[in-house]
Amino acid sequence: MAMENARNVLVIGGNRYFGKRLIARLRDEGHRVSVLNRGSSPPPDGVEHLVADRDDEHSLTGALGSRVFDVVVDQVCYTPRQAALARRVFSGRTRRYVMTSTVEVYEYEDSPALVREEAVDPAKVTVDLELPWDDPVFLESHYGEGKRQAEAVLAADGPALPYTAVRVAHVLGGDDDFTGRLAHYAERIRTGEPIAVPVANRPATYIHVEEIARFLAWATGETFTGPVNAASHGTLSTEELCEAVAAHVPGGRAVFRPVDVGEVSPFSFRRSYGMDNTRAGRLGFAFADARQWLPRAVAETLGKGD
Repeated sequence: MAMENARNVLVIGGNRYFGKRLIARLRDEGHRVSVLNRGSSPPPDGVEHLVADRDDEHSLTGALGSRVFDVVVDQVCYTPRQAALARRVFSGRTRRYVMTSTVEVYEYEDSPALVREEAVDPAKVTVDLELPWDDPVFLESHYGEGKRQAEAVLAADGPALPYTAVRVAHVLGGDDDFTGRLAHYAERIRTGEPIAVPVANRPATYIHVEEIARFLAWATGETFTGPVNAASHGTLSTEELCEAVAAHVPGGRAVFRPVDVGEVSPFSFRRSYGMDNTRAGRLGFAFADARQWLPRAVAETLGKGD
């Protein structure tokens, strides 16, 4: 499909879940799409495949050659080292760099009010490139910090690499949700096993897998910079999630076990995880209401969709 304002877009990563939906959406909208990964998963038809290790600057520049892009969407930037490498490689090679960040950058914020982007200003975040970012155990336990510092590296570069960091809410939906979090609830509801939740269990904002793909595709055509929250309207509680799951488990009923300390079930939180989406709305993106798509998301994930 030809498109008058077709963009030349590079997606780094994007092999699964909302990344692959983003790639398909951009392609179907008529944009020229290239995907860069380590070669383990080929992109769909009609998409250029570049094979490289994004952590190896020589490998990355070799795969890119002389290519330039209107937009780069980096789905797999988790650390300040990776952000620094991206800054070196893509400054002058793209007009816009879109990093998928996370609600976890707000892990130290604890307010019943929905949090706005300015609560974590990347320009004020301290960067430590010497931390053991290459250690998978360290990285997993410092996921939010890695994303925060990656944003900070990009913010420090100023106009050399115009960027936005899309802070993504918890994602639900699709028949390929690899996290197993809703399946966790379905199994406990089916067996009657108690679901561990904090004594004070806080709600969170969410976004449907197709909606975040649509948001990222939209962002590739915009010019705004800096952090932006991506979340559907409204918060959801663990109880609401389990009620939606129980509708697909015959005779099922959620039994909750509040705990003061120790491990709790996924999507149950000791602090609020709600993001304010006002900035994205003012920029022109229309979010759906989480309660409207929740039943469909649960049906998709549990294999009960139409």
